[in-house]
Amino acid sequence: MLELETTLHAGAPAFQDNRAFMRAQLTRVSNAVGRAHATELAFTERARKHEKLRPRERLGLLLDRGAPFLELCALAGYGMYGDTDGSFAGGQLIAGLGFVSGRRCLVIVWNHAVKGGTITRVTTQKMLRLQDIAKKQRLPIVSLSESGGGNLEGGGGGDPWGAYAFVEGGVCYCQQAELSAAGIPQIVVAHGNATAGGAYHVALSDYIVLVRGQTQLFLAGPPLLKAATGEVASAEALGGAEMHARVSGTGEYLAEDDADGIRIAREIVAQLPKPAAGALTADVEVLAPLHDPEELDGIVPADAKAFYDIREVIARVVDRSRFLELGRELDSGTICGHAHLGGHRVGIVGNNAPITPNGAKKAAMFLQLCDHSGAPVIFLHNTTGFLVGVEPEERGQVKHGAKLIQAVANLRSPKLTLVVGKSYGAGNYAMASRALKPDFIFAWPTARTAVMGGAQAAKVLQIVAEAKLARSGVAMDANVQAMLDERARAIETGLDATSDAMYCSARLFDDGIIDPRDSRKVLLLALETCLEAEATPRFPNTFGIARF
Repeated sequence: MLELETTLHAGAPAFQDNRAFMRAQLTRVSNAVGRAHATELAFTERARKHEKLRPRERLGLLLDRGAPFLELCALAGYGMYGDTDGSFAGGQLIAGLGFVSGRRCLVIVWNHAVKGGTITRVTTQKMLRLQDIAKKQRLPIVSLSESGGGNLEGGGGGDPWGAYAFVEGGVCYCQQAELSAAGIPQIVVAHGNATAGGAYHVALSDYIVLVRGQTQLFLAGPPLLKAATGEVASAEALGGAEMHARVSGTGEYLAEDDADGIRIAREIVAQLPKPAAGALTADVEVLAPLHDPEELDGIVPADAKAFYDIREVIARVVDRSRFLELGRELDSGTICGHAHLGGHRVGIVGNNAPITPNGAKKAAMFLQLCDHSGAPVIFLHNTTGFLVGVEPEERGQVKHGAKLIQAVANLRSPKLTLVVGKSYGAGNYAMASRALKPDFIFAWPTARTAVMGGAQAAKVLQIVAEAKLARSGVAMDANVQAMLDERARAIETGLDATSDAMYCSARLFDDGIIDPRDSRKVLLLALETCLEAEATPRFPNTFGIARF
């Protein structure tokens, strides 16, 4: 394989301008995440009063020391459902890929420091995504649970607890049952409230750890019980840990406090079957990129119209910056080729321009080659979509675009997606966006996802409006033109705002926004998760684990 050359110079003014732009975008993201952490820290005194640990303190005790942890969907719900500045971002769930007792797991910590860990629509949507990941990657789920159930106050917006949200919540429980039947273990520590929907999250798990004096697990808490039936009962009598451990049987392990419950969870994970030995054996020697990954934050210009070569990203992610490119002469806008990441074979598809008919044909063929050899594929987005015009249509743009989407959708080897820059229109689908079900999808702060760019959308609608006025016989005077121009500016501003990386990540278009300099590490962790899944044995049954 050839070693990719670079035209970047870290000392050049253009590079420094790009870096300053990227770091400003990273600051926006980190500030939002920081506000969510601050909300949790403000809960410290209350947690200590009840002799409990904060959510991230629980997480720290659960994870293996020194092992990597990749948080997922940290900005879920940012700016939504009553959140104004990120203080409530995360959907009341802290979740990610981590290691527990040496075993790769999906970890979920209910953030009881934010709105009591109550369930909103974004909570259920995030949970659905996490469950999809666990099922596909065969990952045990370890949950540290404390939830007041559904948020009865709602969260702003149109009917936030309407039928659609109720159904989504039910799908979460359906998928818990399916995970159990698929042989994917779910371990939960009920640290406190487990009310209504929160109770079913606990009860549908395979291993349940109760905490003495803290667990309160019931369908209806004392206030609702009194309101509904007139019966008066204490929380302990109604659903305390000792009652469930000794009487109802809704739990097999009784812990003394938060830390003891987490200790038991770690011991449960330790007795699970280990992944198949040798699943992560590298194909070749692991070699660092020739070009510094720390330079990844200086590639994308502030001007969204400015060109940059996606090969500069590839050169700072893959081993030894080696890349065997396919069909470079056939089409220069869609980049396809073979490389290694952490010693593992991968295919890469990236964009330097709109996707042409030749680019779509080339990429579709390349994906078949990767499928044929079982090579995972990394998709690097920076495209305005499929090329339009009479000539592309005559050359079968729609036909070849559909062929590419077919190849992406049916690719059997793992798909990892990184949205670096623009990701517009059907090009977004063709590059394995969330709609095409990648194993993992991450974004840089410079990512933009939309039907089309704001300027293009504004121009299209202005042309349509002008044609409509002309058909109606309305004279195009200065006042009408000024009105149309103002409308176009509003459309452009609105679409640009809703294509922003943080806006899209809040709506779970991706699994998280990452620092570009972490791209190699994040992609490698995700890749190893996928490769391990392929070799991990499962022991399914018919109905999942039920308590009798």
